[in-house]
Amino acid sequence: MNIELSVVMPCLNEAETLAICIKKAQSFFEREQIAGEVVIADNGSTDGSQEIALQLNARVIDVPKKGYGSALIGGINAAQGTYVMMGDADDSYDFSNMMPYIVKLREGYDLVMGNRFKGGIKKGAMPFIHKYLGNPVLSFIGRLFFKSKIGDFHCGLRGFSKEAFKKMELKTTGMEFASEMIVKSSLKNLKIAEVPTILSPDGRTRPPHLNTWQDGWRHLRFLVLYSPRWLFFIPGILLMLLGLISSGFLIYSPINIGDITFDVHTLLFTSGCVLIGFQFILFYGLTKVFTVENELLPKSNKYDKLFKYINLEKGLLIGLFLVLFGIALSGFAYSNWKELNFGDIHNSNTLRIVIPAITAMLLGVQVILFSLFFSILGLKK
Repeated sequence: MNIELSVVMPCLNEAETLAICIKKAQSFFEREQIAGEVVIADNGSTDGSQEIALQLNARVIDVPKKGYGSALIGGINAAQGTYVMMGDADDSYDFSNMMPYIVKLREGYDLVMGNRFKGGIKKGAMPFIHKYLGNPVLSFIGRLFFKSKIGDFHCGLRGFSKEAFKKMELKTTGMEFASEMIVKSSLKNLKIAEVPTILSPDGRTRPPHLNTWQDGWRHLRFLVLYSPRWLFFIPGILLMLLGLISSGFLIYSPINIGDITFDVHTLLFTSGCVLIGFQFILFYGLTKVFTVENELLPKSNKYDKLFKYINLEKGLLIGLFLVLFGIALSGFAYSNWKELNFGDIHNSNTLRIVIPAITAMLLGVQVILFSLFFSILGLKK
């Protein structure tokens, strides 16, 4: 018999609620006449969860490597179904009501997410800080960074095709596995749908495995690190624009705002903003090449064009021009100093030449070094 649906449940001492979850899934198979299996991805239970699962004819897969993501990856890899439904074994999700997911999967969607905020969160099912801060904020960041339309990034009940799971190439071992699945699906342009899902209170008497602040940070860290555009490029552009515009005014003349005068000392800081912002942009480029060439991020359509517009030869020429421009400005400043017979410089106009000169030379050296390293990272091209 070809199995259409595998229901995978991560398990770590779930003896209190495991049986009811397995029975709900099996009753769903029978009622909807679906060829299915229940796979328990056991992560080292010591309360007899394995025996309970075996008595109910569920498959038990031993996953020695600890972690929510590790358990699910082990269970999903062992699943034999065309489609996979994953969900916690704490009876907070109703495994007897999976048909909306199956309908979408049969329609050809690669990933079908549940949305607890649309389906309903029963009283006591979700802590206040998760409901009104953690989940909304992290889901908003996910939608912003990765152009995803998913409203609930952390719903534990979700379905996907086994083929799509292989394309995702998921790596994380902890709770951030939930975010990685959506991020990778979005980056790889997989077809994603969302269905309302009801969240019920945890049926266990012991505390949940979830650690609010630690796991929340792991989700946030993952979202940020997997989006170098928002981590490096956008802050870099903003810093450079701020520095260039401010420096342009200060090079021309001091700026007076009320009783406060901004002069060459401020120009030092604005020039620093230019250099720091440029460092951010360079790091974005290096990170982008490294992550794509090492298959940590999928290759975008614009990626190959990157090597047409940015290459070693152009970088060396631009860098050399900036260095020579800085040297020329330094020579001009030197001639002004010479006119003073190399005495004390009391006029700040000389510093208005010296500071841009040093900034230009530093930018030029950075461009040259970046071009060399960029070319090394892209040797596969």
